[in-house]
Amino acid sequence: MYYVYLLTCADNTFYCGITTDLDRRIEEHNRSPLGAKYTKGRRPVVLAYAKEYENRSEASKEEARIKKLTKEEKEKLMKT
Repeated sequence: MYYVYLLTCADNTFYCGITTDLDRRIEEHNRSPLGAKYTKGRRPVVLAYAKEYENRSEASKEEARIKKLTKEEKEKLMKT
């Protein structure tokens, strides 16, 4: 199982990613050197949206689609 997720960063920006372990990955973004370079300077981050996918291919396609959305479109997606 794969997850596509959106985080809200402390500076009110968003970060989109993909993982197989959502809890571990959020912990890494907040406390570990394994977190994304983007989120290291924007801690703490909070999970705003996540969706499960059967395989990595589907999840990667959705991640790419979300990354192309505007901030307003991402905010709308998080409300669903």
